[in-house]
Amino acid sequence: MTVFWILTGLMGAGVAALLALAILRGRRETGPAQAFDVQVYRDQLKEIDRDLARGVIAAEEADRLRTEVSRRILVADAKLTESRTEARGPGAGARVVALLMAAVVVGGGYGLYSRLGAPGYPDLPLQTRIDLAAEARDNRPRQQEAEAQLPPSPPVQDSGAYSDLVVQLRGAVAERPNDLQGQRLLARSEAALGNFRAAYMAQQSIIDIKGEDASARDYADLADMMILAAGGYVSPEAQLALEETLARDPQNGVAQYYGGLMMAQTGRPDIAFRMWDRLLKESPADAPWIPPIRQQIEEMAFRAGVSNYTLPAASRPEGPAEAPRGPTQDDIDAAQEMTPEERMDMIRGMVAGLSDRLATEGGPPEEWARLISALSVLGDADQARAIWTEAQSVFAESDTALETINAAAVNAGLVD
Repeated sequence: MTVFWILTGLMGAGVAALLALAILRGRRETGPAQAFDVQVYRDQLKEIDRDLARGVIAAEEADRLRTEVSRRILVADAKLTESRTEARGPGAGARVVALLMAAVVVGGGYGLYSRLGAPGYPDLPLQTRIDLAAEARDNRPRQQEAEAQLPPSPPVQDSGAYSDLVVQLRGAVAERPNDLQGQRLLARSEAALGNFRAAYMAQQSIIDIKGEDASARDYADLADMMILAAGGYVSPEAQLALEETLARDPQNGVAQYYGGLMMAQTGRPDIAFRMWDRLLKESPADAPWIPPIRQQIEEMAFRAGVSNYTLPAASRPEGPAEAPRGPTQDDIDAAQEMTPEERMDMIRGMVAGLSDRLATEGGPPEEWARLISALSVLGDADQARAIWTEAQSVFAESDTALETINAAAVNAGLVD
């Protein structure tokens, strides 16, 4: 390190000295302009003599020209002597400029390197950095090591009934480990409670049960749960799940996002930036990976050396969200002002219409939740429980939808 600073200091001082010397001794290489004029006039005198010898001009004309040129020589020579007297040494201004130039070269170079360089670190050529990144990727911690390094996370707060439901579900799945639907519900339920390790173990069971029929979504969910369990770290095991996802669906957005994250974590921000930039341009505005990409891609561009990157303006999802149909809570509350017979007739009519439409057309999870609530008002717990079971099968692939439906089941008292 000391040798480095000595060498760079000497180099900076040498450059500063050359620049200062050029300023202090700056002169025209051809000499002053007056010296050039004197030489021209002397050449003219010789030319006059040659013309006279050849008989081109008369003697009287030659004398007149010699007199005029000689006069000009005297004037130019006087100016030449004056200019040489003034240029005997550099002025104070030149010395100040030379000192400032030396300070800028030496001090500015040191300051710039201190800010942008890495004092104390050896040179890292591109290939060396690529090799180091590959080594870091091959030797990074495994999934269990990463999980062990995390502090215990606080439990997710819930009403207690949902946790009781999950406890019952765990027991049922333990008795029937090859029940695909049970494993699906368990994986989603554990994830909703923040038990991501238990969630990805259930998700792995789903893949084992499906075998060759496991989909890209199954492997993407497995990778997602593993990464969440490791606090956002992409382990080698999660990488394998991502590779299986992309083998089945090369355009899978979840796998592409996490693939870029893994590259960023292992010293390849250049690859991460290219992956995220392409994903940001090609994905719909409401894709779940868009917000985390927008939060991180500017820093990733800086790390990748992309100095002119500008984050594109956020686009809005096209079209307004469809309003849920069917009996609302306000409709049910309004029924309280009717007679018992009128109230029950109104609720039965709305429930029958909603049930028929969901059976034939389907609908969002909010409508299934309303149907469960309405059936509970009618006191038809068995039918409400049947609708809840059917809704869990319909929305088995959506965590958010399952949370909505399970919350309605808890509020309806369907959970013991």
